[in-house]
Amino acid sequence: MKGFIVERYHKDGLRAAEVPEPELGDGDVLVRVRAAGVNPLDSKIRDGEFKLILRYRPPFVLGHDVAGVVTRVGSAVRRFKAGDEVYARPGKDRIGTFAELVAIDQDDIALKPTSLSMLEAAAVPLVGLTAWQALVERANVRAGQKVLIHAGSGGVGTMAIQLAKYLGATVATTTSTANVDWVKSLGADVVVDYKQQDFATVLSGYDVVLDSLGGETLEKSLTVVKPGGLVIGISGPPDPDFAKEIGAPSFLRMAMTLLSRRIRRQAKRRGVRYSFLFMRASGTQLRELTTLIDAGHLRPIVDRMFPFDATLEAVAYVDQGRAKGKVVVMLD
Repeated sequence: MKGFIVERYHKDGLRAAEVPEPELGDGDVLVRVRAAGVNPLDSKIRDGEFKLILRYRPPFVLGHDVAGVVTRVGSAVRRFKAGDEVYARPGKDRIGTFAELVAIDQDDIALKPTSLSMLEAAAVPLVGLTAWQALVERANVRAGQKVLIHAGSGGVGTMAIQLAKYLGATVATTTSTANVDWVKSLGADVVVDYKQQDFATVLSGYDVVLDSLGGETLEKSLTVVKPGGLVIGISGPPDPDFAKEIGAPSFLRMAMTLLSRRIRRQAKRRGVRYSFLFMRASGTQLRELTTLIDAGHLRPIVDRMFPFDATLEAVAYVDQGRAKGKVVVMLD
């Protein structure tokens, strides 16, 4: 079958290739890919940014989002059958949605929302799970709280704004001038045009910040949360709690402790918390998202669609950082 593989860790390391069909374990679901979402994470893995944390051995098939049709199930699978329309973010050790077929653990998959097309469904899993795990699971956002979501026009941002609003929060976001009215239409109550204003000078007293940018933005985010508030970073640096979560070896735990020491110290001095989030696969949480999507509370935003043969172009487009919402590749 055809797939797009990371041949080597490098910006030019992704290419099309013939790859073997995936092996199907007893608890696996074999999915014929109809659509695959493209994420900044794909580029980071291609470039080797996570090779100490995610030890993929090139060559391997890239891709983290899928919507498709079940073709076969393992002997222990009871919830799915051939012909089911499903969507998923495969587990971090089982990525590979930039291919014609992908095998996914049954616990990481869910039936596709009936209100969405395959194109739309492929835009949900990674960003939807990231938003859910940040705002619901980790921050426990409640009605009346104030939440700041950086990069509101991006994939995670568009979903997180809608979810935070559904949870009853007052939502602020940052974006460029061209997208101010657009992110307001998604539910943002306060919009900071980063080309005109510094969010750290106009926002204060927030309960939660979801940061996808890192660096200076992450450090400034510590200044806008109130004492006891939480800043969740999805671009890093990884912290000791994450090292413990993934069972990292001692040298990697030490590295993560050192990488995050500066930001953790800054947070402690301000009486706030910093937490690194690397989202995980979860069919259970996808089912929660499905309920909200089919009830009309959430909707995926698709910026552009590329044919499967143009996957390299789709990844290059995402690399530009200008997509509004998600980019999706479609298979015949």
